[in-house]
Amino acid sequence: MIRIDGLTYTYPGVDAPALEGVDLSVGAGELVLLTGPTGAGKTTLCRAAGGVLAHGYDGTMQGKVRIAGKDAAAYRDMEEIASVAGMTFDDADAQLILSTVEEEIASACGEGTDTAEVLAMMDLVHLRERAPHTLSGGEKQRTVLGAAIAGGRPVLVLDEPAAELDSAHAARVAGILAALKEKGTAILLAENTPGPFAGIADRVVRLEGGRVATGAGTAPLRGGRPAEAATTGMPAVRVAGLVHAYGNGFSLGPLDLAVRAGECVAITGENGSGKTTLIRHLNGLLLPDRGTVEVCGMDTKKHPVAALARKAGLVFQNPDTMLFEETAEREVLFGVRNTGVPDPERAARAALSAVGLLARKDAYPRHLSRGERQRLAVSCVLAMDPAVIVLDEPTTGLAPEEAGIVMDHLQRLCREGKAVVMVTHDHGLAARYASRTIKMEKGQIVEDTTHGAETCRRSSSTGAAPASSTV
Repeated sequence: MIRIDGLTYTYPGVDAPALEGVDLSVGAGELVLLTGPTGAGKTTLCRAAGGVLAHGYDGTMQGKVRIAGKDAAAYRDMEEIASVAGMTFDDADAQLILSTVEEEIASACGEGTDTAEVLAMMDLVHLRERAPHTLSGGEKQRTVLGAAIAGGRPVLVLDEPAAELDSAHAARVAGILAALKEKGTAILLAENTPGPFAGIADRVVRLEGGRVATGAGTAPLRGGRPAEAATTGMPAVRVAGLVHAYGNGFSLGPLDLAVRAGECVAITGENGSGKTTLIRHLNGLLLPDRGTVEVCGMDTKKHPVAALARKAGLVFQNPDTMLFEETAEREVLFGVRNTGVPDPERAARAALSAVGLLARKDAYPRHLSRGERQRLAVSCVLAMDPAVIVLDEPTTGLAPEEAGIVMDHLQRLCREGKAVVMVTHDHGLAARYASRTIKMEKGQIVEDTTHGAETCRRSSSTGAAPASSTV
């Protein structure tokens, strides 16, 4: 159903090919798991297998790509390819264009496919009337997955489909894909780590440097113990009685929370539990309807976002919302120059080096892989040297060894007295690196656990964790 022979592809304005001499086939009823480090070419290969390179890019392509028995270039356009191949990108936002979740699914449903059935399958019934841009990252990902699956197409190409899903929804998607395999669907699925798809994959293909590698395994995450919190002084973050309500009925809070300098706090919970809403209050992007949020003693209601950004740097869940310059180095320099960091060039290069991107400093950010863009977004915040570093899914799209590089550096910053707050679905990552884990459900903090302690501090009957729970 997918056949790629001798594929070499070079993006416009780039000397080195992103893919070189790649051969790959995916038969009916087969799931091929595509792995490899960021920048290895996984996304480019998915774009080729989904017909996007043949119809949406001006780079140089050699070799053949056949989709459902037909040359990709022979299809009239992407709309015709979409009739036989469903695809999800590594950036869900790029695929969401309609007014509601239900419309997104309905637009993709072919004859004999029930929109309500797909909504139920993807656990989206309660979100059917929601505007896609108001969803959490995981909810957006389930929406585009539902649209890809809805058409009953014989081919699926999925780029990092579980990157922003909690463990329960990732397992749910794996079950859906296993059922589609049984019905004869050919599935190419790119993931940095096998995760929930290891048990349903028929073959694993690893890319390295744009080529198919042989005998290469996946390195485990480094690190093994949470950073010992060097907590000092007054809280770097103090949240008191925080309530924030959306027009769609979701409400955050009331919440009480304190994070001290030297703590590495992981915030976990299912998609839509309020994690991203909470952390967007920490630099003034959202303001409380009731209650207060203070960062380094600054009330977020009384200071502009630009002033708060000097104290609390936020890495967004989608790195593309932060990137707009012509080179990776210029991306980092933009922030440090505008926040008055001494010796901005040195700070930028140190931050790029910390995330393993110094060699890519001259690369055009949009030509980087999703994982490289994620690391670049992290470096933009690190370079500004804020007292509080806030990250929304910082290891999304990263291979295990690359996630280890980022997390090891964040641990060093904690030991130096920085406060780190990160949203993550990876409970293993939280256990390895965080000194404290907070679990959220339905807009409430329901657990607040200090790692290494025997006591699990649970919320009061109102669902709020007391500020005194900070160690």
